[in-house]
Amino acid sequence: MPEVRRVAVIGAGTMGNGIAHVFALRGYDVRMIDVQKEAVERARVTIAANLDRQVKKGTVTEAEKAAALDRIAGSTELADAAGAELVIEAVSENRDLKFQLFRQLDAVADQGAILASNTSSISITELGARTSRPEQVIGMHFMNPVPVMDLVELIRGLATSDETARAARAIAESLGKVVAEAQDYPGFISNRILMPMINEAVYCVMEGVAEPEAIDTVMKWGMNHPMGPLALADLIGLDTCLAILEVLHSGLGDDKYRPCPLLRKYVAAGRLGRKSGEGFYKY
Repeated sequence: MPEVRRVAVIGAGTMGNGIAHVFALRGYDVRMIDVQKEAVERARVTIAANLDRQVKKGTVTEAEKAAALDRIAGSTELADAAGAELVIEAVSENRDLKFQLFRQLDAVADQGAILASNTSSISITELGARTSRPEQVIGMHFMNPVPVMDLVELIRGLATSDETARAARAIAESLGKVVAEAQDYPGFISNRILMPMINEAVYCVMEGVAEPEAIDTVMKWGMNHPMGPLALADLIGLDTCLAILEVLHSGLGDDKYRPCPLLRKYVAAGRLGRKSGEGFYKY
């Protein structure tokens, strides 16, 4: 398997620009690809602002910031993933979209390239089955915000080779990340545990047990969580939380994963959390 120096990140949203940021800062050449030119331009502005924050904190120098920005090239053409030794998909948590994308990536990416997904719940085995190289497909689930959070959840599909898993671990560790390895079950480790807690917090709101502030206060000050589950849901995006819960519910067939009706209502109303300006809180 070739040494990884060039990385293509597919999707320039919150997760995609965060992934591009950490790779560029660690010396990798990055091509950030999105179907919308405006999304690529916004991502560059976001990355620059986040690097500025790191400069002010003293964790990054001005020279390192400039070098990182110089390593990031934007594109709206999926064909520009060619030449990368690692391709990381970071588009919306939508099965059909990801399945289609992996078929396309299999056609355009270099033969030896690893195809990784930042999915938070969708089967790596199924993504790999959409390609002619399932042994080179792996889950690399970064946490949000990527430049701040230290964890990468590594998920092996049924066909993922030991060589691919070793390479992905080494890459994640080269970014200064802590790696936890999971097998390919719905929600993996992180969201199989996190999402039922968030869902139960939403049920507490729906049933009038307490206001969101009180629920989050209990979890922050009583359970020592850095952020309450409802504030965290707003940060993740309520639409993403709903999508993950639906994967858990259908994939495991257990009603304990059934999404709360109030969560569905908020998503239907466009109250998606921070990204829409309102979720369980107003922003």
